[in-house]
Amino acid sequence: MPMATTAGVATDVVGTAPAPVVSVKPVTLEAPGRGEELRVRVSAPTTGDELPVVLLSHGFGSSLDGYGPLADFWAAHGLVVVQPTHLDSRTVGLAPDDPRTPDIWRIRVDDLRRALDQLDTVEAAVPGLGGRLDRSRVAVAGHSYGAQTAGSLLGQRVLDPAGAPGDDLSDPRIRAGVLLAAAGAGGADLSPFAAEHFPFMNPDFTTMTTPALVVAGDKDDSPLSVRGPEWFTDPYHLSPGPKSLLTLFGGEHSLGGIAGHEIRETTDEHPGRLALLQRVTLAYLRHALGVGDADWTAVRRALAESDAPLGRIESK
Repeated sequence: MPMATTAGVATDVVGTAPAPVVSVKPVTLEAPGRGEELRVRVSAPTTGDELPVVLLSHGFGSSLDGYGPLADFWAAHGLVVVQPTHLDSRTVGLAPDDPRTPDIWRIRVDDLRRALDQLDTVEAAVPGLGGRLDRSRVAVAGHSYGAQTAGSLLGQRVLDPAGAPGDDLSDPRIRAGVLLAAAGAGGADLSPFAAEHFPFMNPDFTTMTTPALVVAGDKDDSPLSVRGPEWFTDPYHLSPGPKSLLTLFGGEHSLGGIAGHEIRETTDEHPGRLALLQRVTLAYLRHALGVGDADWTAVRRALAESDAPLGRIESK
């Protein structure tokens, strides 16, 4: 029987029915020297054992309350999702002249590492989750600013003004990543505004060796770059394999609405595009974490065979 399709992707690539999800927030983690408590949201299925963990880093200004369309979907299909609130969140209200501001990009990376270091606390905070985590299967994901944060844990470095790579912030506990609308190369590719205000936006992808899925919208024309939407494909093209790239046709920076349903900053709300993104990212995470390859094979085949796909997947 042929697979039913919607938006150019199979609807039944997810092998199991969604489970009920329980979310707990805020879970407070120790963060000495940060100046603020680290608050995270934990979402987990109510059933299943040996559950992989995904750290999900939000975009600029968001919080642990964002990205429900991804966090809820992943959790319903067998992943435990941990979402920190970073210092740039509007809910924190950090003053622009706060001395921590220039270092927020690094503090963000530390936030994810702290969450991983304190998985015992994370696990204990969710009723019924005890003993059900698979700590050998951990991935990191992020959108926009959060994608740069996630990329650092995958091996991406920041070049200094002389072009020398900065510290290696990668973490060997991370087995895979999903980078959603991640910024591309720095230097001459940045707009004057970005070059002046965001010196950390000068990535070196050649050291980003951990497997990852890069997601880019072909209509995501950012004011941070002079190159246009293809700038967001740099993390795929400039990094070593194994990597995959999902290009969403018609996708802008919100990639169909990943930040939430009917969220004000979403300019390209599209249920079909969002459904495609949900299924592809879940299938990739299951594949990259060694849970199973069937969904990843099915979703790639469905897109390749569709008469009107909403996206394209390529791999290296």
